[in-house]
Amino acid sequence: MPDSRLKAAGVSGFNKPKATPSHPKKSHVVVAKEGSTIKTIRFGQQGVKGSPKTEGESKAYAMRRASFKARHADNIRKGKLSAAYWADRVKW
Repeated sequence: MPDSRLKAAGVSGFNKPKATPSHPKKSHVVVAKEGSTIKTIRFGQQGVKGSPKTEGESKAYAMRRASFKARHADNIRKGKLSAAYWADRVKW
């Protein structure tokens, strides 16, 4: 039987992030699963694009990306159950 959290979040499966354009504050949602722990995580600021594709990006965007990764490095390292991990993968 599928987990009710998947349906409630509107995602297709565990660890599959989805954009939420109608959410008032957060831009994405994911139902994260690591081992037997399952957690619904909303992440990303609504309306902020993150960073463009690395190919052909400007120096300013490269610095912006590096600053985000440095600023959130400790939280990104926490793994799949942290919002920073998903923001890093999806938006940066």
